[in-house]
Amino acid sequence: MAFQLIQCSHRHCVFTIDEDLRHFFLEDRSLLDCLFHAVRSVVLRMFFKLNMSRNFVPGFICVLHTFGRPLEWNPHIHCLVTEGGFSDDGFWRIVKHFDYTLLRMSFQTALLNEMEKQIGPSFKKIKAAIYKKDSNGFYVYAKPNLCDTKTVTKYISRYLGRPVIALNRIDSYDGKNVTFHYHRHEDNAFVKKCIPALDFISLLIQHIPEHHYKMIRYYGLYARHRNNDKKLRRAIPKNRQPIIRSFTKWRNNIALSFGYDPLCCPNCKIGMTLTDLYFNHKRIPLEEMYERTLAKFKCRSA
Repeated sequence: MAFQLIQCSHRHCVFTIDEDLRHFFLEDRSLLDCLFHAVRSVVLRMFFKLNMSRNFVPGFICVLHTFGRPLEWNPHIHCLVTEGGFSDDGFWRIVKHFDYTLLRMSFQTALLNEMEKQIGPSFKKIKAAIYKKDSNGFYVYAKPNLCDTKTVTKYISRYLGRPVIALNRIDSYDGKNVTFHYHRHEDNAFVKKCIPALDFISLLIQHIPEHHYKMIRYYGLYARHRNNDKKLRRAIPKNRQPIIRSFTKWRNNIALSFGYDPLCCPNCKIGMTLTDLYFNHKRIPLEEMYERTLAKFKCRSA
């Protein structure tokens, strides 16, 4: 995915739902698709309204999370949106202003309509009650943040394999009870909980997705393949992609041959990042190694 990223800043948005709707998604997991559909329609509509004749389309990536910090069932969508759109006639327009009111109200309407289609007429009373309760729409976080392409790449990698709870949040297990902690989202207060082991396991396994269910999805410019889109500047140019791929092969080869990850720290067990290269006990800058490798590729092609 890093090779497909557009060279531009991205906005991190979070789309949440009302607490009274959460149990519907737990009882029927197929309704989780409604969250993706609603976010997709809202983001595309917001950019379309910029200029309806030119049809500006952004690139955005949606990641589904079903858990909150206390491990409760709390489905919501994390979305990374390009701060700009590409028109049908090949013009890139920078977009720094996101209409919060439009996002909140449109997301609420789109999601409730999607759910009514799936659940049927029995959902109408609940739908009316939600409109009355959340008159300003569902909460959507979309404040400006500095998300360059490197940050976006790390974000996607982290959220793809992110567990429900990190090991460093589990404080103890005495054979019967599990103690873990978290910082409350509302006020960042430190909270410590001690619950029976079986209850802890039940909290975890409810977040296991259905087999082959796609928790991360690509839309807009990141989902389509048109010749016109090739004009867009990518975060990693095509001439660098084969070289970067070659740097990652050695790690996989060692793992397959010897059964260990060479980039996993033997002490803290945290994955290390490749920053420097040494040859004959001398540091070689990555830029120099890149130029050397590029020269070899040119010689071979010649």
